[in-house]
Amino acid sequence: MTLDSKIPAGPLDRKWTTYKNNAKVIAPNNKRKFDLIIVGSGLAGASAAATLAEQGFNVKCFCYQDSPRRAHSIAAQGGINAAKNYQNDGDSVYRLFYDTIKGGDFRAREANVHRLAEVSTSIIDQCVAQGVPFAREYGGLLANRSFGGAQVSRTFYARGQTGQQLLLGAYQALEAQIARGAVKMYSRTEMLDLVLVDGHAKGIVTRDMVTGEIATHAGDAVLLCTGGYGNVFYLSTNAKGCNVTATFRAYKRGALFANPCYTQIHPTCIPVSGAYQSKLTLMSESLRNDGRVWAPKRKEDCGKSPADIPEDARDYYLERKYPSYGNLAPRDISSRSAKEACDEGRGVGPGGLGVYLDFADSIKRFGQKTIEERYGNLFEMYENITGENAYERPMRIYPAVHYTMGGLWVDYNLMSNIPGLHVLGEANFSDHGANRLGASALMQGLADGYFVIPYTIGDYLTSQFGKKVDPRHPAFEETKLQTTARVQRLLDVKGNRSADDFHRELGLLVWDKCGMARDRAGLTEALEKIPKLKEEFWSTISVPGSGESFNQALEKAGRVADFLEFAEVLCTDALAREESCGGHFRTEYQTPEGEALRNDEDYMHVAAWKYEGDGVAPTLVKEPLVYETVKPATRSYK
Repeated sequence: MTLDSKIPAGPLDRKWTTYKNNAKVIAPNNKRKFDLIIVGSGLAGASAAATLAEQGFNVKCFCYQDSPRRAHSIAAQGGINAAKNYQNDGDSVYRLFYDTIKGGDFRAREANVHRLAEVSTSIIDQCVAQGVPFAREYGGLLANRSFGGAQVSRTFYARGQTGQQLLLGAYQALEAQIARGAVKMYSRTEMLDLVLVDGHAKGIVTRDMVTGEIATHAGDAVLLCTGGYGNVFYLSTNAKGCNVTATFRAYKRGALFANPCYTQIHPTCIPVSGAYQSKLTLMSESLRNDGRVWAPKRKEDCGKSPADIPEDARDYYLERKYPSYGNLAPRDISSRSAKEACDEGRGVGPGGLGVYLDFADSIKRFGQKTIEERYGNLFEMYENITGENAYERPMRIYPAVHYTMGGLWVDYNLMSNIPGLHVLGEANFSDHGANRLGASALMQGLADGYFVIPYTIGDYLTSQFGKKVDPRHPAFEETKLQTTARVQRLLDVKGNRSADDFHRELGLLVWDKCGMARDRAGLTEALEKIPKLKEEFWSTISVPGSGESFNQALEKAGRVADFLEFAEVLCTDALAREESCGGHFRTEYQTPEGEALRNDEDYMHVAAWKYEGDGVAPTLVKEPLVYETVKPATRSYK
């Protein structure tokens, strides 16, 4: 199987312009002849639905939340990147492009990343026009702050709730199209399968989460905007509802899953406090602008109050190890450094799984009022959860699963290898390589929805004139029957273990064997245990109630069933990639200083996995990564 990325010819900085100049377009009076299905209503889904509907397409948008406003994009805190160079500190489209490629450890597709950097500037103008209340300087200009992996200030922000404000902007654009009848919104509706007709994605199967009704929906193309799979680890910073089902069911229909082992561990999360927890809470990376990360130098000091540990007994390890970037070292490096300190017995808090994020110096320099203006809601959140005042005592932080760089494989048009199936935002693999830079998730979601898919979807739709699928085509009924049977199978087991119980066990296994550090022995062990856990799941899962009504136990069971299968693909990919890069750290492959050791000769490729059937190992399909502009180099932030 050969993958065609469909990257335009010509110089890198002209590829997107060349593409747009030659893109296939559909006349306005013809757009209303096409029906588009968009699954997900976060930044990527809402922006795509609003923009495509405004262009004249008929759009159906689906979300499992009770409102698009509750999409997980709302949880993003610290900011959104754009190469505006408002600070006049040397930023440019090229610098944002290079920082993103370098941050991803030279494992991202060059052309897609440059396009992302190019359209980033338009995103800010779009959002300001929508009324997004970005922070401003005293004179009224938009403010910027720094984020990890960059030496310039390019991150636009709305205090510590940037994702919420950006989502409200996209949401109001979506609601305007709903009001004019161009978008039909299906909330509390979960996609359970993809319908293929003659090999093309032409519809989906859904379950109404209130009534239990299983239905089919036909369209001329399907756009998946369903986020990442971080909840395979059970404890993560993701909302509890985030899942892999939509993309994994597409994978089982033939879509390639690319780089699933690239999962991001965020360095600044509130540490685990007990076995009762169902999720973890993120403390924005923006806090590292003004907070200094440290751990006690001596194990004996770990039990002391931080106020009783003198300055010369503190190890500001990021400033020591990475002086050029200091506390703004990229997430993967910062996370492993925190783990290293805790593994040495220098961790603080319950179980020794924590380090300090200290604002004393910044409060002394700027005053508490300024810190409150920048991060006040984050400090309030921290105090509500921990009972500690971070203005007076350093925050305790520890790494946690956050974002996923892997996802369904897509070409330059954002279309998967299944014709008609487009994948946007975190659900695809394309822009972040092995490690996402902070503040780039919001950038990608809005870039894909507002500024990329409206140009690229015409490449497929222009080939579909006169090929509209009849919703009564046998493929719809057949897929619906298969979905109904799978739901009934879950209900029929009538075992004694809950989905949460299985999910917790799976998550701990995957975290221990394929978390911040992996090795061959641990991954092999995981791949032996996961099938046994899956077998136990299908013999002892307990799903009370029926499928004909509101049933959260059934929803969870279906998602955990998919996580159990997906975890095997995740670990298979991690085992096959015998190198360390970005968020994928194999302990066998590291430098004498403990840094990630890449193997460009053998692994400079996208690893796309093809489903071959239940119980059969997936097949690896490689897309070579070719760098025409950037020369891959040893990644250093020292």
